[in-house]
Amino acid sequence: MLSGILRRLEITKDDLLKISIGCAIMAFGVINIHEPSQITEGGVLGLGLFLKKVFGLNLAYTSIILDGLCYALGFSILGRPFLKRSAVATLMFSIFYGIFNQVGPVLPDLSQLPLLAAIAGGIFIGCGCGIAITAGGCAGGDDALAMVISKKAKWPIARAYLLTDFVVLALSLTYISPGRLVFSFLTTLVSSYLIGQFEIKMKVPAWQVSQGGLEKSA
Repeated sequence: MLSGILRRLEITKDDLLKISIGCAIMAFGVINIHEPSQITEGGVLGLGLFLKKVFGLNLAYTSIILDGLCYALGFSILGRPFLKRSAVATLMFSIFYGIFNQVGPVLPDLSQLPLLAAIAGGIFIGCGCGIAITAGGCAGGDDALAMVISKKAKWPIARAYLLTDFVVLALSLTYISPGRLVFSFLTTLVSSYLIGQFEIKMKVPAWQVSQGGLEKSA
């Protein structure tokens, strides 16, 4: 049964394992580092955290909705195989987030050590997302949204990523003090750098290199 589902999704068991591990790492980092320390991310994940803090919406559900909207916008650019893998990653993140949310934080509270929390949070997100990307997909709709902005505005993809992160982090000022938000910028820089390292090492189609992936780390 599983093999049949994977064939329809055009994904191998090895890729499913990588996506699952990557999403588990990210969800673990969000529950244990980002939320207790009030360290947020840019992009879709940061927007999901904003909606949870301000409106009390469950990240396990909002992440699916937000990613779905981004994937719908970028469908014509990403292509069907990438979209399917990304949808799997979105689902896996929601599942692992729900599990870790029920368990609660298990790591020491780093809220009084914001610099360490920012670095650790960036490592969790960067490594988790990077592992998912090596399987040919992404664990969030950030890539799709940035590609749409880049195409419509005729901007470099790096500028599109910067815009989405800036907007989300600016919204985060409603529940995070300006002094602490500096650490959110730091965790975004750390995660972006690590994702870029995974993207540099992976083999990707030429269109994906020119329009998305590798230019993010530029």
